[in-house]
Formats: sequence, structure tokens, C-alpha cells
Amino acid sequence: MWRVSGSGEGGARLLAAVTRLRDAVDAASLPVDVARVGDARTERERLLDQLDDYVIPRLTSLDAPLLAVVGGSTGAGKSTLVNSVVGREVSLPGVLRPTTRSPVLIHHPEDAGWFSDQRVLPRLARITGKHSSSDGPGAVRLVSTDAITPGLALLDAPDIDSVVAANRDLAAQLLAAADLWIFVTTAARYADAVPWDLLRQASERGTAVAVVLDRVPAESLDDIRTHLAAMLREQRLDQAPIFTILESPLEDGLLPAAQTQRLRDWLGALAGDAQARADVVRQTLTGALASLDSRAATLAEASEVQVEAAEALVDTAAGAYDDALARVQEGMHDGTLLRGEVLARWQEFVGTGEFFRQVESTVSRVRDRVTAFFKGEPAKAEHLGEALQTGVEALVTNRADLAAHSTARTWRDLPGGSQLLGAAPALLRSSADLDARTARLVRDWQGDILEMVRNEGRDRRTTARILAYGVNGLGVVLMLVTFASTAGITGAEVGIAGGTAVVGQKLLEAVFGDQAVRELARQARERLAERVAALYAAERARYEEAVATLAVRAGQAKELEQAAADVRSAR
Repeated sequence: MWRVSGSGEGGARLLAAVTRLRDAVDAASLPVDVARVGDARTERERLLDQLDDYVIPRLTSLDAPLLAVVGGSTGAGKSTLVNSVVGREVSLPGVLRPTTRSPVLIHHPEDAGWFSDQRVLPRLARITGKHSSSDGPGAVRLVSTDAITPGLALLDAPDIDSVVAANRDLAAQLLAAADLWIFVTTAARYADAVPWDLLRQASERGTAVAVVLDRVPAESLDDIRTHLAAMLREQRLDQAPIFTILESPLEDGLLPAAQTQRLRDWLGALAGDAQARADVVRQTLTGALASLDSRAATLAEASEVQVEAAEALVDTAAGAYDDALARVQEGMHDGTLLRGEVLARWQEFVGTGEFFRQVESTVSRVRDRVTAFFKGEPAKAEHLGEALQTGVEALVTNRADLAAHSTARTWRDLPGGSQLLGAAPALLRSSADLDARTARLVRDWQGDILEMVRNEGRDRRTTARILAYGVNGLGVVLMLVTFASTAGITGAEVGIAGGTAVVGQKLLEAVFGDQAVRELARQARERLAERVAALYAAERARYEEAVATLAVRAGQAKELEQAAADVRSAR
């Protein structure tokens, strides 16, 4: 079993391990609003408080005075009890409830050095002198008096069930900083739920506890004391001493000396006996150290949930834009873009249905008709190109918009999604400049097409044919074929958009040859897909960047687990 020792390599190793755990807990963050995250955040704060307020200070100074925190429910008479034990008013009893004031720490003058600095309760400011408006939960009032024995300090804490949240939180923090918890209750309220929740925690963590049963009617003393003892046994606190105070009128604001004599004697003996103090410290410190394992594990589990939540948000956006890209690629193959305005412009480009009937009879007629068209009416090629460009832009932007809406809709149902959407409403839709970026993308892709056509004319014969039809015109036809054929003409494709693909394919084959046409169409589709993928990646990155602002660290759980394991090994 681990034992409290004053110094040595083992003690230094344990202190170093606990300090590393403290740093890991401090660095841990739980920013995503997952289920029960409030409980996990509270546990993190309480664990950090206990490490700062008690475990590290006590490991650093094992011979420091024993700190007994007096805690209990509203109106239990804590301050009156403290004043009565000291023999004068050192803590102002609260006449009005709730009472918001600084906790009061009473110590012997010889022990002032242990409490005037930030050794214990480092986040609380120190106040001395008369009570003032500066009193509050953010500070601790120090009272030095000879009426208390050196080696022991009493701390009057706020109500553990106060309606003021700051009071409740501070009370829990102070109890976690205690070597000894003096639990004050009354005959009327000793079975209340709130204090027993804290008593259970004290039992689980091995904290030393003493109980003061106040305002007990003399005729009910035996029954109440017996019942309270039974309740303490149920919580494995049967070793906790019970001090009873009969219902009595106050004398100058203090309890009758006879009623508090047994408690005063016990505290005086504890303060004067170094071994007894060491036993209390050993019990509480050992329990606090033993609790670090499970508490760090709870925080590590909560950290894993955070990572899973962040990954789910990122995966949702990735899935939506992956699906959008897949739908665009389908649109390149299934003839979707060869309907409506594009089909009308193509028919205007090559002629009427009579022309389509001539396709199978002779390629030369196709070539002659289109050649004449290019030479005589170039504006119609521009119309067809514009129609194709508009169709591609519409397909790309529509799928991007659907991906944005799908991501936002799913995020609303995922932990952390609503908080991110609330912080960045722009994520509810595509980027404001998406239309402009898409238009530029299509223009750049058209530039790719023209470059491919130019590069294909490597020999004089092909160059002559390209010059005969015109680079722009052939580029427009290649765009059209790109959206209608995956590997040459098939029976099913003949019917797409009134034979559009057949005509374009035959024309390009007449210029470049069938194998070259297949390769050109494949490259055109790949280049468009690459550009669209880059566009969608930029859109998806907005969501990834939003998740990144949460600062969820994937290695946080392992850091906590390793730090806890180091403490366990050092113990």
C-alpha cells in the first residue's frame, strides 16, 4: 500500500507524475455539446480543483497544518458552530438566505505562512481585516487567532445546497481541498439528499469525515443518533465520529460551551498529535490519489466521445460532397446535359431531322454540312458552347448546393452541429461566390478542351482537318461528346437526345479517328472531374475548418490515460 512519506525519490516521482496528470487535465477540452458533456466538464473542473487545491499542495508539504473544512446544508449552523469552537465571532452567520460571502479560514498565527500564500486554494484571493464588499466566492478570508491550536485550521464553507450556483460550486471545491470534512447537519435535515451525495463521494474517495448533529431535541437524541449512525454505516462511514449538540439558546451569539466541549477537545487532541494528524492526511490523500485513476478514465472516455463527434461532423460533409461529385460524374455519362437548350442549339448547329437521317449514309455529308456551317455561321457554334457551359455550371452548382443543404440538415441532428451552424450561419448554404468560381471552372475546362484539340493536331493531315473545321468548333463538339459517351457509340446511346451523340462522334472520328476520339473524351471527363473535385474540396473545407475551431484533440484521451498510469505506477 502507498504510504505518506516526507521526502525521498519515491515522493518526488509521485509528485512529478501527479503534476503531469494535472497538466493533462488542464489541457483537456470538451468543446462539443455531446450528451452529458456538462457532467464531464464539471468533473474535469472538480478534478483540476482537487489536484491544485489539495493533492499537489499536500504532496509538496506533508507537514503542513491539517485543514478541516466545515460544510453542510443551508441553515445548519456552520458559522455559529465555528464561532463557538473558537470562542468568538470569526465568521459572520448568514441571517438572510442565500448568503454570498467569502469562506473563512481560521488558523493559529504560527501557521499563517501556510495559508497566506497560494499554496492551497491558489485560485482564491486572500482577504484580511474587516468584512467588506470585496468579500465573495472568489476569495478566502484569513483569520489568525490564538484560540485555535497550531497544526489545525478550520475553514467555514458556503452552503452545499445554496440556491446560488457559485456558492454550491465553491462549497464542493473546498470540501475536495480538505484533509478532514466536518459535516454539519440538524436533527430536522440530517437525511437530506444533497449532503448525502457528497458524503457518498467522501466515502468513495476515502476522505476523513466527522459529523456534527446540531439542534437535537433532548427527547429525540438517542433515536436520531442511532438512525444517523446506521446511515453512515450504509455509506461505509461508520468510523466517522458523531458529535451531538442539543437544541439550546445561544449565549452572546455562541452555543453553550458545554455543548461544543467534546468537539473542541477532539480537535485540540488532533491538532496536538502529529501521528494522529498524519493518519488523517494519509487516509484522505491516499483516497484522493486512488480516485485519480477512475476520474481520469472518465475524462478520457469523454474525450473519445468528443473525437467521435468531431469525426462524424467531418464525415458528414465529406460524404455529402463525395456524393455530389459522383452525381456530377453520372451527369457526364447519362446524357442529362444533352437536353433542353443544348439539344435545341445542337439541332440549330447541324440542321433538322432530315440531317440526322443522312448520318448513317455518309460521313462526308456530315463533314460538308458542318464545314459549311463553321465557315458561314460561326455564331451558332458560340450559342452551342454557351448552352453547354450553362448546363455544366448548373449541374455543378446544383449538386454543391444540395451537398451544403444536406450537410447542414444532418449537422442539426449531430452533437456539435447546431453550435457550429449557429456560430457560422454561412455554412447553411454554399459559398457566396460559388457561382463565379463555377463559371471560371467551366471556362478553364473549356480551355483544357481547346488545348487538347490543338495538341491532337500533330501531323499535317490532322492539322489541316482541324483548320478546316476550326479549333473552337471542334472543341464545342468534343464537349458535347464528352457528356454522351463512355467508350464509343453503343446501341443505347444512339437514342440519347435525338441522336446527338452519334453526330458529334462521327464528326470527330472523321477528323481524329475513332481511338483518338475515345481518348479525348476520356481525358475531357477526367479533367472536368478533377476541377469539380477541387471545387467541392474547397466547399467541404469550410465545414472541416469549422470543426477544427472546436480544437478537439485526437490524442487527448491517450495523454490522460498515460498520465494516470504514471501516477498509478508511482504510487
